Amino acid sequence: MLNDFDPDAPASPGDGLFGLPHGPSEAAVVIVPVPFEATTSYGRGTAQAPRRILEASGQVELNDDWFDEPWRAGVAMLPIDRGIEALDQRASELALPIIEAGGAHTEAHRADLQRVNELCEQLNQWVYGQTRDQLERGKLPGILGGDHAVSFGAIQAAAERHPGMGILHIDAHPDLREAYGGFTWSHASVMYNVHERISSLGHTVQVGVRDISRAGAARIEDWGELTAFSDHELAWEVASGEPWMRIAARIVRPLPERVWISFDIDGLDPSNCPHTGTPVPGGLSWHQALLLLQLLATERRVVGFDLVEVGDGEWDANVGARLLYKLAGCALKSR
Repeated sequence: MLNDFDPDAPASPGDGLFGLPHGPSEAAVVIVPVPFEATTSYGRGTAQAPRRILEASGQVELNDDWFDEPWRAGVAMLPIDRGIEALDQRASELALPIIEAGGAHTEAHRADLQRVNELCEQLNQWVYGQTRDQLERGKLPGILGGDHAVSFGAIQAAAERHPGMGILHIDAHPDLREAYGGFTWSHASVMYNVHERISSLGHTVQVGVRDISRAGAARIEDWGELTAFSDHELAWEVASGEPWMRIAARIVRPLPERVWISFDIDGLDPSNCPHTGTPVPGGLSWHQALLLLQLLATERRVVGFDLVEVGDGEWDANVGARLLYKLAGCALKSR
């Protein structure tokens, strides 16, 4: 398949992800697009990210100084499922009036809230099944949201496959709220649900957290299986002269041998993701994030990843496509 492929040639309309010739059956990394953002509580548009990133991916140079040549092993994306797009539309129509009202304050809203939670459970089961299928095929799964709520089913499937698996969670928010706004499966509750509902997990490390509720801060303090490196802490250390690679080594140290990467793009400085759902000043630089991933690839085995909260903008898609390629390369190199 690769004998006639020129990695330096421009991608053509209709080519696959990154202009690669691989289909999901031949690729080592299979991306599962999940265009779903029903509970997004601020800026919307992340449901368009899989389509926008696919379009932008043809501009990504395949030669990679960070992770060798991921294209050789194959990175492919499954077709965008129209049924999931329809599910998002139904759930969003019910959820938006509740979000705008600040909660389910009427009987009608409470009934709609229950229905949204049920539709989100359907989404979780679909993502779980898609991820489990790729794992059973020996693939490295990558989930492409959508908002951060879409990650739960994938992490559940990976934890069943790799008991004791840890999570490297890069995010501006700890996502430890319980049923935020009444939505059990809110994007702001994904890590709360992961740690309350998935028993076979190892340690989770959060990086770049800088927008946090009192309850979230208390949970970080109380939950022994969770370590958070706040944005303030990292900025202070860097400004005091601590080398970033020494900091990165401390970030990686608590993680077990096998790791899932959950990368909310708002963990980066918002100049890289201006249209993400909940942008926050501060965050990791592009190089800090990639150096952390590069170190992780040499020290641990990455069993899968998700990239979520990429906004509906040309620059966001440009950065998101490149970050997706780096995550695939990180996972491949770690093997």
